Amino acid sequence: MKKIDKEYTKEYTLEDFNYNLPKELIAQHPAESRDTSRLFVIKKNDKKFIHSNFKSLTNFLQSGDTLVFNNTKVINGRIFCTRESGGVIEIVLTGQISPARWLIISNSTRKLKVNDRIYPVKNKNINFTITGKTAENIEILTNVELTELILTEIGEVPLPPYIKRACDNFDSERYQTIYAENSGAVAAPTAGLHFTDEIFSLLKEKGIESIFITLHVSWGTFSPVRDNNLSKHKMHSEKFVLDDYAVERINSARKEGRRIIAVGTTSLRVLESTFKDGENTPEEGTTDIFIYPPYIVKSADALLTNLHTPKSTLLMLVASFAGYDLIMNAYKEAVAMEYRFFSYGDAMLII
Repeated sequence: MKKIDKEYTKEYTLEDFNYNLPKELIAQHPAESRDTSRLFVIKKNDKKFIHSNFKSLTNFLQSGDTLVFNNTKVINGRIFCTRESGGVIEIVLTGQISPARWLIISNSTRKLKVNDRIYPVKNKNINFTITGKTAENIEILTNVELTELILTEIGEVPLPPYIKRACDNFDSERYQTIYAENSGAVAAPTAGLHFTDEIFSLLKEKGIESIFITLHVSWGTFSPVRDNNLSKHKMHSEKFVLDDYAVERINSARKEGRRIIAVGTTSLRVLESTFKDGENTPEEGTTDIFIYPPYIVKSADALLTNLHTPKSTLLMLVASFAGYDLIMNAYKEAVAMEYRFFSYGDAMLII
């Protein structure tokens, strides 16, 4: 009788994904330059750890590899507003319903009521009317379309909640990948933040293909899992586009036995959401896929990612991809080796 790996028969709970992380390891600022971050390499098959640096990424890749990047662009979605009473509040755009309707969260949710009107501090000619309110979201109607140009004027980069400082001009550049193209995200696909023009040149020289897809990362990526029973967690939904060209290149690589490497958990979510019968299919829509052990990822052979928060759905996805025991041991080592964690932190390559 074939022995079944216990790792894939256990029912994991939220607490299984907890680990001790000293606060000083949570990166509050980006590295001096994008590619000077460290690179923690995990070889799945032989369970080997290698400590390197991001400039050496191509040393762990091979000719023919296909890297799949998420080219979403972070909007200036954090906006300071005044209420009609004069008080200043902060809002974050979390999702677009239509050109003039958005979902938001606020640091003053209890004070905001339906039909209230608020005004961006930087342009009082613009106003937002509260049209709906639930426990999770507030819906607003804007008097102008919030184009990228207008958001640049009235808003700023919405840094993650674990970065405990104000946004500065440096963040406008560094909390954005150099290949960001399609506006719509309120959080960055952080695995891509390490890439520079020099790294892309090295990839090309080695015969490694770069493919771009889009998933607009929502604020839901920071939402905590509240139930210890993971099957009860409702995953956030995010818009994505996987076009014909990307699908053709990805499927060709797979048929030719070349590795598909997801750059970031967001790219992996798109690949896995559109994978059926051994290949990806073109699609534009939304995904709320929740990947956690014992789910087995079938659409990618390797994953480049950052180091994620305890008890997060991102950590669960990585554990599903590489194996729970291997990842939790790797995270213990990353803490011991004082890697920098989260959005502005170091990178991990799982091959």
